[in-house]
Amino acid sequence: MDGVDPRASDADRQSTVDRLRRAFSDGCLTADEFDQRVASAYQAKTYRQLTALIRDLPGGLW
Repeated sequence: MDGVDPRASDADRQSTVDRLRRAFSDGCLTADEFDQRVASAYQAKTYRQLTALIRDLPGGLW
């Protein structure tokens, strides 16, 4: 499975948005960063795209 980037589901995208929402409420993201990342999350097609949106946040990936 090396090099394979599985497709993300609607539930995966929502989980990422929930994680972004927590980071925003904790003060880790500005409003602009939050808005940009949420838009990107809803457009993401793969896990790699979703992971890139939360990789730099404290508390792990999900």
